Amino acid sequence: MTKSALNVRDYNRYAWNHQVDKKNKFTIPVDSKTVDSARKGEFSVLLTETKPVPKDWFPSFRGLDLLGLACGGGQQGPVFAALGANVTIFDNSPAQLERDRQVADREGLTIRTVEGDMRDLSVFPDESFDLVFHPVSNVFCPEVRPVWKESFRVLRPGGSLLAGFANPIYYMFGTHADEQETLQVRYAIPYSDLNDMEPEELDICIEEGIPLEFGHSLTDLIAGQTDAGFAITGFFEDICPDSQLSKYHPAYIATRAVRK
Repeated sequence: MTKSALNVRDYNRYAWNHQVDKKNKFTIPVDSKTVDSARKGEFSVLLTETKPVPKDWFPSFRGLDLLGLACGGGQQGPVFAALGANVTIFDNSPAQLERDRQVADREGLTIRTVEGDMRDLSVFPDESFDLVFHPVSNVFCPEVRPVWKESFRVLRPGGSLLAGFANPIYYMFGTHADEQETLQVRYAIPYSDLNDMEPEELDICIEEGIPLEFGHSLTDLIAGQTDAGFAITGFFEDICPDSQLSKYHPAYIATRAVRK
């Protein structure tokens, strides 16, 4: 398949469905014990890989209209539903959405699932939600600014966007294991698997059903949120356990941004 013929959204939908079949760690849903704890008000959720989101980033969950944006997999949505939120999970992968439905059926939870592109939330009216929870997933999207603009539109005034994303420095060295071993600067930012990866490596990724990734600039990741109208009120960094970079520098950033 040529680069020009590849539709990134369609391919990444296929690739994440394939990752579900391969039992990628981001496709393994929560167990009953986790749901039971959430029903008691005890919970821990991730926007990045290892550091839990601070509890004071969240409002009261009871009756909260919450959108899990590009958040399928049955990991965070069931926890929020068990805490009392009205949960909608929006994701590009039908198989990831099925994970949420499976947990909802198993635990007697109500979770609405919607398939779509994180850059286009037109299925939702303006000011539909009180909180948007967006884990590290915009790395699979070629453009990130539309994600911020759409999140702002569907949030009510005073609502919050909690977002995780990769620090662009992560992509300067490359994401393959052999590239991470030496941490030699190889790529410019913004980075694109589609445009920057060697053709032979890209063909292997596509043959193996590996999702394509994109490293966005800090201007688009941070200023993109403020340009959309958000005020950033919280920030933390986190490591990627599988990355050599994390021995020297965090690989992830998470932000809390409030619609003015």
